[in-house]
Amino acid sequence: MMGAYVIGIVVMLVSLYVQWKLKSKFEEYSQVGLSNGMSGKEIAETMLRESGIYDVRVLSVEGKLTDHYNPQDKTVNLSPDVFYGRSVAAAAVASHECGHAVQHATSYKWLQFRSQMVPFLSIASRYMQWVILIGIVLINTTVLPLTIGVALFAATTLFSFITLPVEYDASNRALAWIQKNRIVTEREYVLSADALKWAARTYLVAAIGSLATLLYYVSLLMGRRD
Repeated sequence: MMGAYVIGIVVMLVSLYVQWKLKSKFEEYSQVGLSNGMSGKEIAETMLRESGIYDVRVLSVEGKLTDHYNPQDKTVNLSPDVFYGRSVAAAAVASHECGHAVQHATSYKWLQFRSQMVPFLSIASRYMQWVILIGIVLINTTVLPLTIGVALFAATTLFSFITLPVEYDASNRALAWIQKNRIVTEREYVLSADALKWAARTYLVAAIGSLATLLYYVSLLMGRRD
């Protein structure tokens, strides 16, 4: 039991560090202007067009680090700092989100698998914690609620690991494109790669944290069965 708490605290601290590092890197690279002067919006539209994608819109959304691609309505959503920004950070993030659009257009299998899980997980996530809580309370009476809760949590953990190849592949596509099309200089490319590296690490830490939590719940369940 104590080991599970220690692992949880370690994962939490690492997660906080990675998030802080990502934020600081983004702020730092937001101050490094692109040599070509293009905005994130312009980079995104150019990447989509040159990838043969004409049915995806590039939109500005409120918030900070709220950038994402929505496969449902085929939109690349960029935060104001990225949409209007003409920096290394804006170039990295805009091209990364377009990487997801390219994945969608080319039927990238991991993105398809991930998208198929979303409807189920959106429903399961509403009740999962309550089911697990009830399962822990009733563990000395019945293991059924906790078993169901663990199964649901296992699905979310699987989702977090499936997200990893999706995110890494989008970054690889983005970096290859901005380098090939000379959107960035050599120095700007190195900084862009560094920014996306830290962004990917947030997903990696989240996946590890989810796995650690799952193993804790499994240990509770197996301990009761023993």
